[in-house]
Formats: sequence, structure tokens, C-alpha cells
Amino acid sequence: MLKGILAISGQPGLFKLIAESKNNIIVESLETGKRMPSYSTAKISTLEDIAIYSDNGDIPLKDVFKMISEKENGGETISPKSSADKLKSYFEEILPEYDKYRVYVSDIKKVLLWYNILLNKDMLHFSDEESEKEKKDTGTNEPNQE
Repeated sequence: MLKGILAISGQPGLFKLIAESKNNIIVESLETGKRMPSYSTAKISTLEDIAIYSDNGDIPLKDVFKMISEKENGGETISPKSSADKLKSYFEEILPEYDKYRVYVSDIKKVLLWYNILLNKDMLHFSDEESEKEKKDTGTNEPNQE
């Protein structure tokens, strides 16, 4: 679901990886559709690798997105531009055990903004991942270990 979706420091929104070369990558904005190079000096994170700090360890971003989706019945979240208190209380409803000292309001804003972007682009598909996980859990994808 989040494979190939990137957040680039200093750039608003999310990007899709289009191509890689020796010194840069070509990305496409999910919002505008414009393509641009991103160089190795930029801090680039794949959403797949991002997790939220919690009292019980790190929670992968895809799991947080799923929790938001369940709370909103597949709809949009509150505005990421809401007040800090409103954002914190909303996030606490979704993820009560999030680390309130290490997860800042700016992080909450990004998570909500990214969720809304992916939702509007129809890129949030949780049922696919559940069926893949079930296949792995039942062993249908793996050879027998006998």
C-alpha cells in the first residue's frame, strides 16, 4: 500500500517514485502530478519505513492509517490545520498509547495530511494487505519446511 510513496524534507505533500538514476530519483507529486528530480542530498523517507512512537514500541504508519480509517469509516480526518489541542485529542482517540513526549503536533499534522492525500487518491487499501497477511500466516505462500 505505501510502497513507493515518499515524503521529501522541505517539499509539501507526498510523492511517487518514478525512476532512479545514479545521482537522483525522479518523483511525481501525488497532488499536482508534476515530476521533478530529487537529489541524494534531500532527506527522503518512504512511508513504509515511518512509524509512530508509542509506549509499547513503534507503530507502523500503515497501522495508524488503518486505525484512522476505522474511526472515520473510510472518510477524511479532521483538518490538519485544527488547533493543537484538538489534534492531540483526536490522535489520542485513534492511538491512546502514542508517546506524547516524542510525537509532536507537527507529526500529527503530517500523518493526518498524508492520510487525507492518500484517501483522496484512492491509495488506501487495507483489505489487500489483510488477505496477503493471512496467506503468509497460513503458509500458502511458503514452501513446506519438512
